[in-house]
Amino acid sequence: MPAWRTISLWMDQLEEPLLARPSLERDLDVDVAIIGAGYTGLWTAYYLKRQAPELNVAIIEAQTAGFGASGRNGGWVMGNLLGEDRLLAGLSPEQRRASYDLLHGIPDEVRIVTEREGIDCDFRKGGVLYCAARYPEQEVSLRGYLDSLYRQGLTPDDYRWLNPAELARHIRVARPYGAIHAPHCATIQPARLVRGLARTVERMGVQIYENSPVNDWQPGSLKTANATVRSRWIVPAVEGYAATLAPLGRYQLPVQSLLVATEPLSAATWDEIGLDHGQAFSESSRQVTYGQRSADNRLVFGARGGYRFAGKLRHDFDLSEGEVQLRRYLFGELFPQLKDVNITHSWGGNLGMSRRFKPHMLCDQRSGIALSGGYGGEGVGASNLGGRTLADLILGHDTERVHQPWVIPQGGLDALKAWEPEPLRWLGYNAIIRSFIHEDQTLADLNSAPWRRRLACRVAGFMEGFMQ
Repeated sequence: MPAWRTISLWMDQLEEPLLARPSLERDLDVDVAIIGAGYTGLWTAYYLKRQAPELNVAIIEAQTAGFGASGRNGGWVMGNLLGEDRLLAGLSPEQRRASYDLLHGIPDEVRIVTEREGIDCDFRKGGVLYCAARYPEQEVSLRGYLDSLYRQGLTPDDYRWLNPAELARHIRVARPYGAIHAPHCATIQPARLVRGLARTVERMGVQIYENSPVNDWQPGSLKTANATVRSRWIVPAVEGYAATLAPLGRYQLPVQSLLVATEPLSAATWDEIGLDHGQAFSESSRQVTYGQRSADNRLVFGARGGYRFAGKLRHDFDLSEGEVQLRRYLFGELFPQLKDVNITHSWGGNLGMSRRFKPHMLCDQRSGIALSGGYGGEGVGASNLGGRTLADLILGHDTERVHQPWVIPQGGLDALKAWEPEPLRWLGYNAIIRSFIHEDQTLADLNSAPWRRRLACRVAGFMEGFMQ
């Protein structure tokens, strides 16, 4: 039996035995065949069966439910979509507000489903704190971001500035300059959510086959080592594993994010830190950090990982000493009392990144392919919206979801923007990341010369814009 329990803190915490469901050993004829028993595949199956119980739906999974990013992420259910500001820029103020309301409602929709279906995943809607907490330029950057949100029609009910005293009521960091607080975010135990969803859709009549990698797919059918599945609809819900299903790898590149978890911390330590209502938090640097206080009182903290040449998947997530220590350094900057704390778990996962950092939800009636992905690390919540949207598109339901700017209601994979060939991706990624690291190192040294600080910010900002 594969060592599935060791792939993350979240999988290790599961009380259930991690036994594989039967693999696919016989040919099938179904209405909808979903590749992948992660969040996108399971949410799609759930909403299809809620609206059309008569549908014959099968999910074909290479490993087990939650093996991919769904069982490895940081546990944020965000009411956001990557690049939403650019995606919504062309809408009228009324349309833009309606789209934001749709996105902001994602955590509440997840809560409704978990309560309805009895899925205990430690759901806590405490909002999120984007903190200026390491150097003063973060405050300037965050205030500028907040101004841009208000120009888009959002209000302090959506995003609100917290001064250091207000921030301290949520989280107490070493150098508080302020923060943006948004209520539209919840934290969860992600493996319990994905495993609970799998059991839920099975009760609804969905067939799930595990240990059954798909080795070939095309409109109307897919193949495993031992069987063929014929279906009106194929939903390749593989996100970071798109490279395993050509030609999806041209449109969704795997990148890695890496996390650590401390031992459970004492009540006295948490009294010093805060985070007593399930808040998520991030410090506002281009290192892309994210953290939460787990239900069993650990600090779970992650940061940007890497990209492998030619978009190769990373399979070995036994983090190196350097990878662990970078994350220890970053959370130690925020909470000096934790610099020497015992780290009990370290892990990572592959996530899917679309070109220009624009998620997509696509439905091609001609070929019978429906796809949602490119979430760029924000997929815990976005996959719920993706599943609802794909269900609407497949069933032909005219809802507000199918008219959003990230939805491609007609057209095949060629409607997506492809990534550049190697070595351009590799060279570009490394140049960009080096500029981010240089900026962070320069700004973290509060004694560095002003001109050096300005130059580091300008170079990193230029490179970040180049990515988009």
